[in-house]
Amino acid sequence: MDIIAHIYNDYTEKFGVPRQSGLNPALLSRIVMESAYRAPEAFRGIEAYSHLWLIWEFSQVPADAPFSPTVRPPRLGGNTRVGVFATRSPFRPNRLGLSCVELARMEETAEGPVLVVAGADLMNGTPIYDIKPYLPYADAVPGARVNEALSRDRLEAVIPKDLAARIPADKLPALTEMLALDPRPAYQSDPQRVYGVRFGPYNIKFRVENSVLHVTGVE
Repeated sequence: MDIIAHIYNDYTEKFGVPRQSGLNPALLSRIVMESAYRAPEAFRGIEAYSHLWLIWEFSQVPADAPFSPTVRPPRLGGNTRVGVFATRSPFRPNRLGLSCVELARMEETAEGPVLVVAGADLMNGTPIYDIKPYLPYADAVPGARVNEALSRDRLEAVIPKDLAARIPADKLPALTEMLALDPRPAYQSDPQRVYGVRFGPYNIKFRVENSVLHVTGVE
């Protein structure tokens, strides 16, 4: 398969990337096409759709990683093994990801058409293999059954004013939402532990106590 595009955003490391798409709609990403796929007519009619499917590669997983039929999802505490095909783990036979994103707008640039999308769960620089429109009458399944054990309550993210002032105002909502989604593995709950997560050029330090995330530093 050919890589048709790459996505660019402020998720510069795996830690902190939402575990599913659509959870952080405040964060905008730019999809820049490879030169062979920049023909404007390839996007004709795309504005008629509010959401798109992205098919992409877990490019940070080693290509020679051995196949394991079971994985240990962090949301289940990191100790419970379940079948890889019953999860969205990145450690898969073909390392393919599937995400639904909102199409915010399309821009005409010197690099050809660029799609600006909201709610992506892809790291900065992730290669994309295909883009398809989301069809709610076919893709949405009301009442679908899910594993409720994978859900997790949101945190209250508290950023002191002096630290928030170091982040551009247009980036602050996306950072706040990323932190509220709780990037920690489910099995880590030490209220004294200080974590660090990358967001664009910033290193955000925080700790969590009683469902409140306190930002302690911005570097």
